[in-house]
Parts: sequence; C-alpha cells; structure tokens
Amino acid sequence: MSGTFGEMGNLLKQAQQMQREIDRAREELKKARIEGSAGGAVRVEVDGEGSIAKISIQPEATADVRLLEEMVLFALRDAQARATKMRDERLGKVMGGLPLPGL
Repeated sequence: MSGTFGEMGNLLKQAQQMQREIDRAREELKKARIEGSAGGAVRVEVDGEGSIAKISIQPEATADVRLLEEMVLFALRDAQARATKMRDERLGKVMGGLPLPGL
C-alpha cells in the first residue's frame, strides 16, 4: 500500500511543478510583444495572449478609409495568429505535448 501512496505523492508533486511552469509561461506570454503588419503601412502589436497593445498607422494609409480598415483587420489577425502560435509552442513545451482543455 505504501508504494501506491508514494506514487500518488510523486504524481501530485509533478502536477504542482507543471502548474508552476504553466503559470510562469503565462506570465512570460503576457509580457511578450508580437507584431503583425499589413504591408508595413499598418502594424499591430499584441501580447502573447493576443490582446492588443499598440497600433501604428503610416500617414499614407489614411487616404482610403475602407482600405485602412481592411489593413488594420489584416494586421490584427496576423499578430493574433503569431501570438497563438507562440502560446501553443510555449505551453506545448511545458505540457510535454499533452492536450489539456483551456490552455
């Protein structure tokens, strides 16, 4: 019986360590900055979770409002896709490839 309790204790320690590593990775992702752009005329910077941190628009991009709107959306989607990839890679390393919901 004591072997079973020892194994459970080890599993609990491993789970706690993994949770600490996940928490650390999430903090790193919050601080990360990823840029997406639309031809350089519009740039969007997001954190590692995909939240918008900054938008930069070159003056020449303001001549056509519809085009500007499309470029902003494109740059935002580009930045968010890059952030998602970074998050998945970072958390994937921590999780050792285990698919856990909500991460």
